[in-house]
Amino acid sequence: MLRWSVHLEGGHRRVNHAAVAVGHKVYSFGGYCSGEDYETLRQIDVHIFNTVSLRWTKLPPARTAGNECALEVPYMRYGHTAVLLDDTIYLWGGRNDTVGACNVLYGFDIKTHRWFTPEISGTVPGARDGHSACVLMKSMYIFGGYEQLADCFSNDIHKLDTTTMNWSLINAKGTPARWRDFHSATIIGTKMYVFGGRADRFGPFHSNNELYCNMIRVYETATNTWLNTPITQPLIDGRRSHSAFAYNGELYIFGGYNARLDRHFNDLWKFNPESFVWTKVEPRGKGPCPRRRQCCCMVGDRIILFGGTSPCPEQGMGDEFNLMDHSDLYILDFSPNLKTLCKIAVIQYSLEQSGLPHDIRWELAAMTTNSNISRPIFSSHG
Repeated sequence: MLRWSVHLEGGHRRVNHAAVAVGHKVYSFGGYCSGEDYETLRQIDVHIFNTVSLRWTKLPPARTAGNECALEVPYMRYGHTAVLLDDTIYLWGGRNDTVGACNVLYGFDIKTHRWFTPEISGTVPGARDGHSACVLMKSMYIFGGYEQLADCFSNDIHKLDTTTMNWSLINAKGTPARWRDFHSATIIGTKMYVFGGRADRFGPFHSNNELYCNMIRVYETATNTWLNTPITQPLIDGRRSHSAFAYNGELYIFGGYNARLDRHFNDLWKFNPESFVWTKVEPRGKGPCPRRRQCCCMVGDRIILFGGTSPCPEQGMGDEFNLMDHSDLYILDFSPNLKTLCKIAVIQYSLEQSGLPHDIRWELAAMTTNSNISRPIFSSHG
């Protein structure tokens, strides 16, 4: 019985950020916020959400030798990715408005909270943003994105073996997925499931003839092959800048945007990789408004969803340019226990709390007290 169990405002206002779950915490890196400076080089910021206390904190800037943006610390950016391998979060790609896209690999030690740049070898992917990154065993797979130097969409697969820190360009068999950016790629078993994203009808170069693929493409890492896949039923709307995650061997998709339909989404779909069937999921409770460019992280049986951008309320749900960035956070509980359901009922019906145990009252306060680290709202034009 899926249920939206928590809704809080006042977190860090972010779009196209990257986030990773580490134990009971979520680490969020960088992203875009309307009104902030993305031309001056400065350190990427790091925010941590504690899923027990339901509070955001911001890490202090990394100490550097008198240089605001030392080489081992990534500059503030958006459209990047972050993945967790052992005790290190690897951040790759993304861009800002001064130096453009980046292809330097950064490591963030979750124990010391220190940045470093690992020594790497092999064929390093070209600088890009809007790519995907996912992890299988000790390897990180990068797919797609918009390459800055070539000025085109990509459909290459690059693999980073973290045991040797060697990059390689995968020469996959089969018919590859179409060139695209701002798609999702999710590992289930040994397969990488690619969905959505923005492409162009005429090839890898952007000609303003955008295409939003609604087909699932599957790359089998064990055989290094793009598989021939059946047409999914029902066909859901193609989209970009959505969220994707795996739970109990199934793929879930939330939100996103389709410019050809002129529409933002807040629907939740479940894909079964065995039957190749999509099922629309209708959680109980009040969920997020239609949006794109948000982050979703799985912590136990809960999804932590935060940030993103939506059309300003007076503009309707399709306006591409007059957007409002979000500072909110939602928790989607896949298996809410009786205690959680009782707390939701106490909040929903404004029941008397004075006779409840202290720890329950503390938890109720955490579920209803907004954070206070967000910036004022600015409208985004672009």
